[in-house]
Amino acid sequence: MPDTLSDHEASALDALSALGQQTRLRIFRRLVTTAPEPQPAGDIAEALGCLQNTLSTHLAILARAGLITGVRDGRSILYAANFDGMRGLVNYLLEDCCAGRPEVCAPVFEALSDRCDCENTDLMETANVR
Repeated sequence: MPDTLSDHEASALDALSALGQQTRLRIFRRLVTTAPEPQPAGDIAEALGCLQNTLSTHLAILARAGLITGVRDGRSILYAANFDGMRGLVNYLLEDCCAGRPEVCAPVFEALSDRCDCENTDLMETANVR
């Protein structure tokens, strides 16, 4: 195994590390479930019962990992899930899935497409599953 990380591997490790903490996972899930509407930090803190200063730290870690974005709106910052970052993580995890036998992992992709009610997603195309 090589000692140096590829950019994709480093990004995946950053994202998985960020999501490996309960509050950050809950923040990310909230932003995914409220998408596409961005959420003010105060609303996220209230919904999760989290202190504002603690929340700010968690939001910064998720943003550095490429999983969320923040856009200033007056005095507030509105946060949203970064679906490109999430897609990059899932694509990395499923890259070369099942040794070239997409039928083995087809149920995973079908479950994903059923949940988001979408067709021909990038994930499905990545695995050549339709």
